[in-house]
Amino acid sequence: MSEKEVDEVSGTQTTGHEWDGIKELDTPMPRWWLGIFWATIVWAIGYWVVYPAWPGINSYTHGMLDHSQRDEVTANVAALKAARSSREAALAKASLADIQKNPDLLQFAMAEGRTAFGDNCAPCHGAGGQGAHGYPNLNDDVWLWGGKLSDIEHTITVGVRSTSPETRESQMPAFGRDGVLKPAQVDDLAEYVVHISGRPADARAVRRVTALFADNCAACHGAEGRGNRTVGAPNLTDNEWEYGSTRDDIRDQIWNGHGGVMPTWGGRLSPEEIKALAIYVHNLGGGE
Repeated sequence: MSEKEVDEVSGTQTTGHEWDGIKELDTPMPRWWLGIFWATIVWAIGYWVVYPAWPGINSYTHGMLDHSQRDEVTANVAALKAARSSREAALAKASLADIQKNPDLLQFAMAEGRTAFGDNCAPCHGAGGQGAHGYPNLNDDVWLWGGKLSDIEHTITVGVRSTSPETRESQMPAFGRDGVLKPAQVDDLAEYVVHISGRPADARAVRRVTALFADNCAACHGAEGRGNRTVGAPNLTDNEWEYGSTRDDIRDQIWNGHGGVMPTWGGRLSPEEIKALAIYVHNLGGGE
């Protein structure tokens, strides 16, 4: 520590600190910076007075303006509903086929359906409806329960393996996990599915398991493995696979019998929203 002095070069007083012969100048902060600093303090105090700011035990300070973003959002939502009420009423009265034929109503349904899809369906089916492992692709023409507008609307309303008394029900048995079939039989069945999907497979395994497929799988998937929409059984002869197309994927499905759950949206979404969703999904590219 040294005595404070005035630096000869800059003419600025030092702080009295010195390290290895280097003296620290006591340079004042720019006045413009100090002005901004004090202005922010004044602004903060003014904000506390005008807007809600300080929490209390049971409430908070409401400020002179008594502004509430929650009330503002509520008012905006109410205004939006009021602006859309006439079209919502038209959507409620129109049949799905009529909506498809009315360009204005179709445009409105697509816009509302896109919003509802993004809020409720995209986490599982993807933002564009492309699906993922364990979640159906809604862009193709493969439908477990039917791809007509009425089919899609019903599936959205009641869900799959969900809480509605009318929910779509189907269950692939866990042939391996539950001990229904032996591991070697599960391996042969996986080879058989590879075969009927049009890919090279072990011919001996296919011959061994043909009768086993007829006894255990044909009741749902059909004698040729082409599926059955009345029970939600997928077509095993195409190239669309919800749980993967490799031998290991197919064996895992036969062994464990995976089956996902689609929520029952009836009661959670309004009938108009479900109609709009059905229209939107149908127009993604895979509707029938």
